[in-house]
Amino acid sequence: MLLALAAFLLATALFLAGEVVTQPARERRRSVRRAATYGRVRIAGGGIERLRFRERVLEPAALALARLALRLTPRASIESTAARLLAAGLGRSLTPTAFLAAEDALGLAGLLAGLALGTVAVGGVGVVALAAALGGAGFVLPGLVVSSRGRRRREEIRSQLPDALDLLAVSVEAGLAFDGAVAKLSEHMEGALADELSHTLGEMRIGESRQDALKKLAERAATPEVASFTRSIIQADQLGISLGRILRVQAADTRLKRQAAAEERAMKAPIKMLFPTVLFIFPAMFLVILGPALLSLLELF
Repeated sequence: MLLALAAFLLATALFLAGEVVTQPARERRRSVRRAATYGRVRIAGGGIERLRFRERVLEPAALALARLALRLTPRASIESTAARLLAAGLGRSLTPTAFLAAEDALGLAGLLAGLALGTVAVGGVGVVALAAALGGAGFVLPGLVVSSRGRRRREEIRSQLPDALDLLAVSVEAGLAFDGAVAKLSEHMEGALADELSHTLGEMRIGESRQDALKKLAERAATPEVASFTRSIIQADQLGISLGRILRVQAADTRLKRQAAAEERAMKAPIKMLFPTVLFIFPAMFLVILGPALLSLLELF
């Protein structure tokens, strides 16, 4: 009976997490439907529009779970969570509230799974330990995934930046304005940097100043190279310096930094290889080399 109850609660938690994660897409579809039916009046239930189950139950539950996650992690906030999601490339598809609710839902699912597994397999004090371990792992896992994705995205932006700056410099020197050069770059490149520059171009097209759009780009990318690039473009606009020359200098500088970073990783590789070599390769070599000698000594004595 306890196992069936735990399985039911686990399924409910997973369903809630799925609903919370897919909330932004459903919100966009609902906005499109609302815009398509603007001006129409639908009266049901005595003049009061009946709310759906998701609007009555799931969305308040997601907000409650998000508040619980903020209480469990005092350093976290909606703004810091939004910055982490933007750095990972998830800010436009996942809201901070949905992410925090997913953390709580996965933590609850891990807790229930630990209780069920502990009751069946371990028993006693091990139930509490297993439930706490799985609950903590479920709560921490979304943050680890977002952090890992943010690191990979920053590395991708660093590796793409020199080529992107070369293309921008060629486009500007050919007579295109900076906005046109960014649009040409978005057409011919793919990846995280092209997506961020395309988003920056969209912000400038809807009326935001170039300085503010570039500052937001530096915040989203969260890399020193992009921050240096945006500062140079802003200073060139303010001082009237040629953009082509600035972009050429920035491209050469970022390429040198990329080469230095690659050389640094290459120098660290032998030290990183030392530990698996000592732990796994040396024992096997000693066994193969000294094994026959030890067998011969055992036969002698």
